[in-house]
Formats: sequence, structure tokens, C-alpha cells
Amino acid sequence: MTTAVTSDLTPHPEPTHWVLSLSCPDRPGIVAAVAGLLAAHGGNITESQQFGDPLTGLFFMRVQVEASTSRGDLEAALTSLAGDFSMAWRLDQAGRRMRTLVMVSTAAHCLHDLLFRQQSEGLPVDIVAVVSNHTDLAGVAGFYGIPFHHVPVTRDTKADAEARLLALVEELDVELVVLARYMQILSDDLCRALAGRVINIHHSFLPSFKGARPYAQAHDRGVKLIGATAHYVTGDLDEGPIIEQDVERVDHTKRVEDLVALGQDVERRALARAVRWHAEHRVLLDGHRTIVFR
Repeated sequence: MTTAVTSDLTPHPEPTHWVLSLSCPDRPGIVAAVAGLLAAHGGNITESQQFGDPLTGLFFMRVQVEASTSRGDLEAALTSLAGDFSMAWRLDQAGRRMRTLVMVSTAAHCLHDLLFRQQSEGLPVDIVAVVSNHTDLAGVAGFYGIPFHHVPVTRDTKADAEARLLALVEELDVELVVLARYMQILSDDLCRALAGRVINIHHSFLPSFKGARPYAQAHDRGVKLIGATAHYVTGDLDEGPIIEQDVERVDHTKRVEDLVALGQDVERRALARAVRWHAEHRVLLDGHRTIVFR
């Protein structure tokens, strides 16, 4: 006598790797509730980080999870949970390349670095356009096959230029704008329209050495540290929430040209890390500060 063996030939969906980031007022049970929800939907947590800020009373969490459940089912469950905890949250596919627009003026070092890292080092962005108020870097964008848009800016044309930028952001479905040494101040209206979606890089001599030739000013003062700051852009010039900073020690043997070269290298590193962490949903806003789950 033989026994018939049946098998389930119904194809099962392949697990998707999700990244969930959230913040809410701190209280007991948040981690258990999130982990329980993910487990109930067949999720296997592969990475989890959390932080409770005693000053603001807010709780922050970032979780990566593999699950076969559909995005819609996960989002419906998270929406229900969010109501219980007054929670702000975001769900995205881990590793998805974030659609990014880079703005430049004439300095090429940060643009070169981002384009190279996107192509060769797995920087999780898809640079869909380069926008500049000059034409100097059109060849750099062309070398990497990225569309270049010349949008000149004067006092009289600033509003029109920003309107064109916003039109490009909408047309290209841009999620992140990177100011890679873009030497123009964004208006308050533009900062509000793109709040939390614009990252800037600048040297860390501010506010001590303002204006032209900051490295020459620093050299004259005999500085021992040079650095760079990557931050979100707000209406307060160069005072948005800081994402990353980096420094290099220098001494009396360094010429102004040496400081400039070292400064550009520090700017490249700090900006690349900030862009990566933002694209990987590792940066959460905590008022004027950031929580960065590295």
C-alpha cells in the first residue's frame, strides 16, 4: 500500500527587506509593540537601534526586517499602531536608491565624489540631475551621463530660478536635494517647501572666518583644526540640524593651498556620509538636533 504525498505548489512571495524608522513620545512598551507587530506579520528583524532622549521625552527607533507580507498590509498595521503611540513613522525598502538632485556652483570636488561613490561604492542614491548657476561643471555631469541644468541666479531672477528648481524636483520625483558647494542662499519659502530634504556642506570655520578666502583667514590665525559640517538646510543660514562633522589636524607647516586641499577632502567625506545615512533612513530629527543610527 502506498501513501499519496501532496505538496503545496503555491508560490510564496520572496521576503522583502524593509527599513522602518519612527519617533514618538517615550513610554514603556514601544519596542515590544513594534517587534510584536513585525513578528505577527512574519517579520525577521535583522537590525534594530533605539534611543530615548531624556531632554525632549521622545523615543526614536530604526528597524530593518525581512518579511513576505505586502507593503500595504505592513503600512495598515503600522497606521493602527501609530495611533496608539502618537507615532510618526516611515517604511521603505532597504537599499532602495533615493532619487537625488545635486546643486553646484564652480567647485567640483563634492560633485565628483558623489558621482563616483554612486557608481563605484554603492552610495544608495540615484542622481537624476545636476543643477548649477554656472556652466563650469557641465562636463563633469556629462562624463557620468547625468542631465545638467543651467539655472542662473541674480537678485532679479532668484524667484524664477527657485520656481524652476521646484518644478524639476516635482518633474523628476526628487526625494533629496544636495547642495554640493552651491554658493547661493536658498529663500525661506524654498527651505520650507523642501524641509528635511536638503543637505548642505560647508567648512567649519563659521562663524569665525566669514566671507571671502576663509582658508587664508584661518591660516593667518594659525588654526590647528580644519573641518566640515553637513547639515539640513533651514531658513537660518548654516544653522540647520547637523548630520555629520569631520576634522583634520594641521600645523604651522601647512600653506594656504594645503589647507584648501585638506578642507575639500574633509568636505567630501562628511557630505558622503551624511547623504548615505539620510538615504538609508538613519537620520531622525529631534528638534534642532539629529539622531543618527550609524
